[in-house]
Amino acid sequence: MLFNSYLFLLLFLPIALMGYYGAARVSLRLAALWLCLASFVFYGWWNPQFVALLAVSILFNYVVGLLVLQAAGAPRRQLLITSAGVIADLAVLVHYKYFAALFNFLGEWGLTHGAMDTLILPLGISFFTFTQIGFLLDCRSGLVKEKGFLSYVLFVTFFPHLIAGPILHHKEMIPQFADPANYRFKAENLSIGGMLFVIGLAKKVLLADGIAPYADAGFAAPSGLDFWGAWATSVSYALQIYFDFSGYSDMALGLAKMFGIRFPLNFNSPYKAASIVDFWARWHITLTRYLTSYLYYPVAMAVSRARERRGMAVGSLAARTPGGFAATIIVPTLFTMGLAGIWHGAGLQFLVFGIWHGLCLSINHGWRIFVVGRKPPSERHSGPAAKALCVLITFVAVLIGQAFFRADGMHSAWQLLAGMMGLHGFGGLESLSHAAGLPFGDAWRLVIGHHLQAVYIVLLLGIAWFTPNAHQILGVHSPAIFKTLPNPNRLLRWRPSPGWLIAALFLLALCLATLHKETRFLYFQF
Repeated sequence: MLFNSYLFLLLFLPIALMGYYGAARVSLRLAALWLCLASFVFYGWWNPQFVALLAVSILFNYVVGLLVLQAAGAPRRQLLITSAGVIADLAVLVHYKYFAALFNFLGEWGLTHGAMDTLILPLGISFFTFTQIGFLLDCRSGLVKEKGFLSYVLFVTFFPHLIAGPILHHKEMIPQFADPANYRFKAENLSIGGMLFVIGLAKKVLLADGIAPYADAGFAAPSGLDFWGAWATSVSYALQIYFDFSGYSDMALGLAKMFGIRFPLNFNSPYKAASIVDFWARWHITLTRYLTSYLYYPVAMAVSRARERRGMAVGSLAARTPGGFAATIIVPTLFTMGLAGIWHGAGLQFLVFGIWHGLCLSINHGWRIFVVGRKPPSERHSGPAAKALCVLITFVAVLIGQAFFRADGMHSAWQLLAGMMGLHGFGGLESLSHAAGLPFGDAWRLVIGHHLQAVYIVLLLGIAWFTPNAHQILGVHSPAIFKTLPNPNRLLRWRPSPGWLIAALFLLALCLATLHKETRFLYFQF
């Protein structure tokens, strides 16, 4: 079931809300149970056979988590149980996501015979697997206190985050599910959550789905794109995934708020980032947090311990030397981003996407330490022009990575990049010559008609770069656990008023009128 479907909007969501608050008047456990059942229905609507997989995964990880907690006084046994649980989770993920691709890859090298069809990937398998691996690791670290089964099931299955995140941490969710105040109906929860949901729905239906055909057409035949066509394709996809994922994240946080639950912020205007480090602090924030906690830090600490045993410098002292920088910054970064790339898909292009971002992050850290860090503090500030240039450079670096992220394979990605470099020619702007001599009105309509994609791109880039995001508009009312910077524009600050209610209803009506077909969110494929 999709958030952007009539079935969800007109049937599932109203029933889920009424059942939840109605059950809460009888018993909090009944309300939690209702929400679990509703979440299973939401998940199973797409393919009921995978409900069993989800249920078994939850039961398995819950039991393993209890065993890990019981082995708290025996570190080696605890490590063994944790490792077995994590390996089992990864084995299931590899089976569905990578096994067929790996088998066929080995077949190309003559190591296997025949070909294997790609398996149907269960929706959200990466997200609920990562969520539960994090739970097992936190059990071993002694961070898990709540052991109730119903709370754990709700933590994993709560439908607003089940399919595409945000990736939640149990310590920020379990206390909310245990708080009786969150089960009481509050009009403000519906008001704020509804407003955020409508903004997200508009991003998806009106903006992302509108630009998608241009991106799809370009990536279908990248070898035929000239300079302008390649850049238009690349930027179109950048805007499609931006508003698609941003819209989904807003809808997820808005839905959670309707049920009295707050999620961590997952998307914070990443195309306004002035560096690639800043970009990853704004894009899929909970994934970055997860990768940093469970991949980057363990590797960085292992490297530091190894250097310490040899009497070498560690920490910031090590990072100031070329060798130390390579060992303590570049190695953990490339390792983490390489795995992050593979997490998105089985093709080589996803690994290249991850490595590319790892290299960009390393260069960014190197610039910060070896160039900016050696300047006096008074010379480290940059003006608006320099900042705008940094935003532009960061955006281009993101576009290069997205060429591999979106393309069907390495060849298609290289073809698009070759077009962007002008290797396929620059083409012409024939429509401008055709407009010469026409009356102004006719010439204007002719040019706009031939370059509608460019108009769309300029409009969406303007929204991404120059307008506040949904959480800035909501300001102090934002349900996100972590707040964004305040919105400087007073006219775009939400408040509970008739004017904002009319605006929300108008936007919702526009979305419903445009909802001709259900299109999946791009992150559902991961």
